[in-house]
Amino acid sequence: MVKSVVGEENFIDMEPNRSNNYCCGGGGGFLQAGYKEQRLEFGKLKDQQIQTTKADYCIAGCHNCHAQIHELSEHYGANYGVVHMWTLICLSLGILGPNEREYLHDDLKEVNEFHPETAM
Repeated sequence: MVKSVVGEENFIDMEPNRSNNYCCGGGGGFLQAGYKEQRLEFGKLKDQQIQTTKADYCIAGCHNCHAQIHELSEHYGANYGVVHMWTLICLSLGILGPNEREYLHDDLKEVNEFHPETAM
């Protein structure tokens, strides 16, 4: 599904992947538990895994992953983007709202942007 939305040439899989992939460290309530330093330290392995891909974006499976991975990217200085799969689907269909584009880097912010004033 990801490859059909972003193009196979733009897809980089993490190693390990699927059921052997690393946890981001933000799930199960840990994101809201108040142990920020421990959470970021636990997530360091995930950040390194993502950075190894040299990808510009990471697709997060859930809201906790999105928030944690976004914070990891900033904390460890990689500054890769983090998006949900539905964001990419909406972007490809031209129906992604302006407020949802905030998480995109400049290279994607205006892709398939809907302009009602020019629509017929």
